[in-house]
Amino acid sequence: MLPLILNSLLLGVGLAMDAFSVSVANGLNAPDMPRSRRVLIAGCFAFFQAFMPLLGWVCVHTLVQTFSRLTQFVPWAAFVLLLFIGGKMIWESRSAADPAKEPAALTIPALLVQGVATSLDALSVGFTIADYTLPSAVLCAVLIAAVTFLICIVGLFLGRRIGTKLAGKANILGGVILIAIGAEILLKHLL
Repeated sequence: MLPLILNSLLLGVGLAMDAFSVSVANGLNAPDMPRSRRVLIAGCFAFFQAFMPLLGWVCVHTLVQTFSRLTQFVPWAAFVLLLFIGGKMIWESRSAADPAKEPAALTIPALLVQGVATSLDALSVGFTIADYTLPSAVLCAVLIAAVTFLICIVGLFLGRRIGTKLAGKANILGGVILIAIGAEILLKHLL
């Protein structure tokens, strides 16, 4: 049981790095974000980081042949989604007529897209835990979610602290961070 817990916690740390970076970008975008919003954002990332490995586990046990052909497109999908979100953040910050204007709030659909985009790589974890029983796979997913939640809360906190110092440039920096994460996911796949 201890190796399962340790492995799950380490998987959680590794998988949460993209979500951490996006959390920093979200904190940069809204440094005055209320606590409930921070919990919602971290919870969304944690949910998808738990859901995707379980989905991968189910696919291994049911649709392995079909799904294995689709895994080559996962990094491309993450790249396109993060490029779109990051580009939109940069565009909105550059096209704002009033530099003192509040940045656009992170909408629920945009948050869901971020959650999916940052957790697509977690789908492949389902392949690595394929030999787990269902209860063990669920425990692994819960531990990954808990680690992701904590790491994202830290990312949001750091983003808020940095965001108050950067003021008007936070949206641009946040957009650049998201695009860089997408490019990094794609480059890892291509190399």
